[in-house]
Amino acid sequence: MIVVNLDMMMAKRKISLSELAERVEISPANLSIFKTGKARAVRFSTLERLCDVLDCQPADLLEYRKDQ
Repeated sequence: MIVVNLDMMMAKRKISLSELAERVEISPANLSIFKTGKARAVRFSTLERLCDVLDCQPADLLEYRKDQ
């Protein structure tokens, strides 16, 4: 299972969903879908922009956990 840790990174960087969406140039609705882990896919270009704006690595945003 892939866990999205975007909310933790946003809290560390003190950035709101609407500000991040604007800076990454995606809709707040699509960013919210990604943040809640409901996204079925993410483009590498979007992931790259998220990492650029949040000054982080993809592994800071996505985590793999084995199903228990």
